[in-house]
Amino acid sequence: MNSILIRKASGEMEAFSAEKLKNSLLKAGASEIRAESIVAEIKDWLYEGVSSRKIYDKAFALLKKRVPVSSFGKGEKVVSSAASRYKLKNAMMELGPTGHPFEHLVGEIFSRMGYNVEVGQVLQGCCVTHEMDVIATKGNTQILVECKFHFSQNNNASVQVPLYVRSRVDDIIKYRSKLPEYKGFNFIGCVCTNTRFTSDAAAYGECSGLKMLSWDYPKGEGLREIIDRERIFPITVLTRISAADKIKLMESGVVVCRQIRQNPKLLEQLSLTSDRRNRLLAEIEELIR
Repeated sequence: MNSILIRKASGEMEAFSAEKLKNSLLKAGASEIRAESIVAEIKDWLYEGVSSRKIYDKAFALLKKRVPVSSFGKGEKVVSSAASRYKLKNAMMELGPTGHPFEHLVGEIFSRMGYNVEVGQVLQGCCVTHEMDVIATKGNTQILVECKFHFSQNNNASVQVPLYVRSRVDDIIKYRSKLPEYKGFNFIGCVCTNTRFTSDAAAYGECSGLKMLSWDYPKGEGLREIIDRERIFPITVLTRISAADKIKLMESGVVVCRQIRQNPKLLEQLSLTSDRRNRLLAEIEELIR
């Protein structure tokens, strides 16, 4: 079965890997038995030239199904949490259309790391003013973050991005370093993208002293790992509400599931029945717990 070729999003063909699919399901929180069952069903359905997107959609649909406890062992009655986590990569592309929700998600990440956070501020530089997406301050360290949002996983941040950010950050640092309130401060520039960096972008960013953060960079400390570890899931992972409802929530400033968990009244702006609301809250609770 591994000899069957599938079409990646880039158009390239590669051999289907049952192990890769199983690992992605396990990382999402599916049990060993549940993951093996889904992989077996995918292998029976698989055909030459099928797109990786269709495989993802099929696996997501299977993972989203409710399964009786007796079918796959303890802990499998509710599988929506695993489905939500499996959806994370695509959910990052849905933080649009303006990209502002992604900035707020990045702000939440730094907030969970103990920083005081400001989002969408205009800062004076030595030469001109600059709009900075996220400003994260802790003690005498201040991180100036530029967020690059993309709708497609194929749009990677090129070397032009850190080149541009380095010049903007330097202008701000040159100005702020002269201000008495920032005496002794350590300023760090940062580029954060919801996709990936090209190799040149990562190399230049690191060489020039920028903090680089993407879906899978730095290795083991990328957005994927941070979001999962800190449970800072965007509302776009949720399976119990429509895309229109997600957009409505984001337009009102609700970007991460924790906001709803802390204040369920935020859901009052949506036309949800009591049953749907309870199911949604249960999904959020399971995700964060």
